[in-house]
Amino acid sequence: MVRLPGRATRPSRPSGRPRAPREGRPDGSRAEGERPGVLRSVVTGRSVAGQVFLLQVVIVLLLVVSAVVAQVLQVRHDSDVEARNRSLSVAQSFANAPGTAAALRSAHPTALLQPRAEATRKATGVDFVVVMNTDGVRYTHPRPDRIGKQFVGTIAPAVAGGTVVEHVNGTIGPLVQVVVPVKDAGGTVVGLVSAGITTAHVGGAADQQLPLLLAAAAVALALATAGTALVSRRLLRQTRGLGPYEMTRMYEHHDAVLHAVREGVLIVGGDGRLLLANDEAQRLLGLPPDAERRSVLELGLDEETAALLGSGRVATDEVHLVKDRLLAINQRPTDLRGGPPGSVTTLRDSTELRALSGRAEVARERLNMLYDAGVGIGTSLDVTRTAQELADLAVPRFADFATVDLFDAVIGGDEPKPGTALRRAACAALRPDAPLYPVGERIRFVATSPQARSLTTGQSVVEPRLGTAPGWRAQDLERTDQVLAYGIHSLITVPLRAGSLVLGVVNFWRSQKPQPFDSEEVALAEELVARAAVSIDNARRYTREHSMAVTLQRSLLPRSLPEQGALEIAYRYLPAQSGVGGDWFDVLPLSGARVALVVGDVVGHGLHAAATMGRLRTAVHNFSALDLPPDELLGLLDELVGRIDQDETPAEGSAAVTGATCLYAVYDPVSRLCTVARAGHPPPALVRPGGRVEFPDVPAGPPLGLGGLPFEATELELPEGSRLVLYTDGLVEDRERDIDEGLELLGDALRRTPDSSPEETCRSVLDRLPNRPRDDVALIVARTRVLGADRVARWRVPSDPAAVSELRGSVTRQLAEWELDELAFTTELVLSELVTNAIRYGRGPIGVRLLRERTLICEVSDGSTTSPHLRYAASTDEGGRGLFLVAQLAERWGTRYTAHGKIIWAEQLLP
Repeated sequence: MVRLPGRATRPSRPSGRPRAPREGRPDGSRAEGERPGVLRSVVTGRSVAGQVFLLQVVIVLLLVVSAVVAQVLQVRHDSDVEARNRSLSVAQSFANAPGTAAALRSAHPTALLQPRAEATRKATGVDFVVVMNTDGVRYTHPRPDRIGKQFVGTIAPAVAGGTVVEHVNGTIGPLVQVVVPVKDAGGTVVGLVSAGITTAHVGGAADQQLPLLLAAAAVALALATAGTALVSRRLLRQTRGLGPYEMTRMYEHHDAVLHAVREGVLIVGGDGRLLLANDEAQRLLGLPPDAERRSVLELGLDEETAALLGSGRVATDEVHLVKDRLLAINQRPTDLRGGPPGSVTTLRDSTELRALSGRAEVARERLNMLYDAGVGIGTSLDVTRTAQELADLAVPRFADFATVDLFDAVIGGDEPKPGTALRRAACAALRPDAPLYPVGERIRFVATSPQARSLTTGQSVVEPRLGTAPGWRAQDLERTDQVLAYGIHSLITVPLRAGSLVLGVVNFWRSQKPQPFDSEEVALAEELVARAAVSIDNARRYTREHSMAVTLQRSLLPRSLPEQGALEIAYRYLPAQSGVGGDWFDVLPLSGARVALVVGDVVGHGLHAAATMGRLRTAVHNFSALDLPPDELLGLLDELVGRIDQDETPAEGSAAVTGATCLYAVYDPVSRLCTVARAGHPPPALVRPGGRVEFPDVPAGPPLGLGGLPFEATELELPEGSRLVLYTDGLVEDRERDIDEGLELLGDALRRTPDSSPEETCRSVLDRLPNRPRDDVALIVARTRVLGADRVARWRVPSDPAAVSELRGSVTRQLAEWELDELAFTTELVLSELVTNAIRYGRGPIGVRLLRERTLICEVSDGSTTSPHLRYAASTDEGGRGLFLVAQLAERWGTRYTAHGKIIWAEQLLP
């Protein structure tokens, strides 16, 4: 039987033994209203209250005596310190006072110093101020008969320049005296000053405080007496007047009930120590025999249960697994109504609820897994990443290993083709050395394998024991033996179905648990795979559409740069992280050895933006063939984009093309002039020879498609070797920075490559970008070249047909100088026809220019704006065959308009 610690067990009273009579009457009864003599019991000391009262009296007396002694000692100490400080202050003040040192050196020091010393003594309250010479002979003293006698005390340290503090018993009683030196201006000790005061003059506080201490002691005794009486009366009220026998019987009944109930009862104190545990609590918790008075954290209980018992918090039917039992625990604090600190805990064995609780926990975990699958699978539109997310979710919460096998067509974004091989797209494992097929392996499953049966029937297949599954072992005898030796023993294969399409299979493998997969786990696997299949199919569709858009965009961008000699060009194109944008660029050779550079960006993403970009690029090709100035060409593009936005409706779910930006630049290697116009596009960057970087002030027209405003062009004169940098906004603009910061970063990158080639410049600029920018990036770097004067020939031709023959001779001589005699005949014929037409149908001034570049270019300019047309002349026509001959003899020919007229040009291939 468990007893309260420190409480003895009273033996049971023998049957028939008479009960002890109560005090007060012979029969043991007590008259109504009668109370025991509380004060008498207190004073006698026979009761516990009386003993406590006597103990309190002794304690109060000890405290009073201790306080008096401490007070006297403290007063003595304070008096000594006060006397020392006051004497030292007076002595130092007098020694350092003006005139003291001089008086000591005077002929009559006593006459000068005695009045001052007495005045100081009376003013400061010290008992004496004595001035003496270095031999200790007094010059001053409160008693004049002592003047001229030897000072009583220690003076050697003061003569050496120090300070002497000492306690002496003088004629006036115990005192503290201080001796300090008097120094002259040179620091020499010329005399001594001593001041002293008796400790009685600074004390006296103890006599005043002693009555207060005695009064406090008397009050404490009175309070102790009253308190003991009140406690005694309260104990009587709480026990309801029961005597010791009745209290013992009541305790025995309570003890019997406590140990008879079939619930465990624990009482824990406020300090976390176990005070009581009945027999049932001992059995349920398996407590050691010496558990009482020990902390609940030291009883070998599990961490959660021990923490609950030690916390003292309120608990209602909390279920805890303690060893092999499920215990329902209820706990309440004991100090809710003024009781002692601690808690009472009851325990009830609920082991029969274990199976139900386990099933509920499994169901909760499965619901959590399905929720996590809905949140964690399909975070991206990447097929393999989505498959890996499924595998990672299943391991280790559901299986020890998980693999996802997809058809190759699915990974590429196409619809699966049954009968083809699969590829392992994802794998998750508890250990990385499992002998399963690695990621990326092409697998062709045999017809008897669970995977093949799952693909054929579209149903899940379970192999509870792989060691006895011949169909699975027939897949690869060597590898399956390794899998079994590794410890994998059970398999679930679930088809990845999206509608009527089977995208692949998912395999769940078990090795840690000895039990095979059951039917409930198969249902959970099917639910997980069904949710993942939707995400994988969405990723497949996106991959297909993205691949189509990328293919379209790549096909619309230039695959290689055309041959031209005016610029050395390098370019880069970086697609965005997701989606396909409308960034594009082009290099277009023009007549007269000129080259056009184009960079543009269609607003929006997707197939519609890519298709619009292709249309704009085609339009620029067509407009550039007309040799239009950059501002006029942008005007035509503006009208085209406006018609596209107005006439076409974007597909459902795609963004409309609300406009586009474009920059068009034409460089002439003969004049070194670059004409630039832009429509809402970032300005070009210009790196001059030597490395100076600038952003030319090119008027920023509105984006294409807005209409209403004309575009302006700017002419830039570029020295040979200059680098012109054209780009789209994806290079300089980002969500994390504005365009001004991006332009500053671009300028810094260009300054770091002062004399680099265009290829090196492109590499340096793009090194600061992320691997996959958020927006498309198109970049062109063009280094200028100049067509020298030795490769250009010009002539002025008068409006006279006779001048044609003279021109032919000049051209023949120039061609001979260029070693192009083979082209002399055709060149003379072409120039004759073009110059004759200019004389006949045009107006002056007429000019001829020959350019020796990659081809031989012949140009004839005049002041008219009429353009000749190629036609077939009838057999009866006298003319009309000149342009026909030019077209037959030249590789290309055409007309371009200038501010002062037109130029008809023709190109011939060099031999």
